[in-house]
Amino acid sequence: MILLPEEVSAPRLTIRRWTPDDVTALRAAIEHSAELLRPWMSFMDDEPMTDDDRAAQIDGWERDRQLGGGAFYGMFVGDELVGGCLLHRRAGPDTVGVGYWLHADHVGRGYAREAAAHLTTAALSVPGITRVEIHHDAANTASRRVPESLGFRFDGERPEERTAPGEIGVDVAWSTTASTWSGPR
Repeated sequence: MILLPEEVSAPRLTIRRWTPDDVTALRAAIEHSAELLRPWMSFMDDEPMTDDDRAAQIDGWERDRQLGGGAFYGMFVGDELVGGCLLHRRAGPDTVGVGYWLHADHVGRGYAREAAAHLTTAALSVPGITRVEIHHDAANTASRRVPESLGFRFDGERPEERTAPGEIGVDVAWSTTASTWSGPR
């Protein structure tokens, strides 16, 4: 079994798996960014979360990664947490999805785009992964700019159950493959 990477380097970011040492910073980032995140991120339904529950969640994420599942990462500039991202394995054995969110103080600086680009390159370097997808709700125009700007192919829209209050229930799908990905730009 080939695991998704523990860490991915990008020019401005260190993208690394969450550790129990990140509980306080992750809690603070989510609390500070709640207004920005709540419309789009279904994980906000579980907030506020206790630090013990968050530590258990981080441990669960790593156990899942160790078993060949998805990987949850923090995005850091130096020691400062600027957001979170993930590679998930919901679309089949040769495909991973990229997800991302930003700390409210770091929106508009290109961190989500940079993380998505470097996670895509890292994922496509994992043996057996040949396709990377990004999905977002049609109402989330900020998330749309990431795959568009990276040259992902628009795969279409389909109805999907709303999981967060800002969603309209239309999933927008984008993808790239090992043969079409030109790398971070």
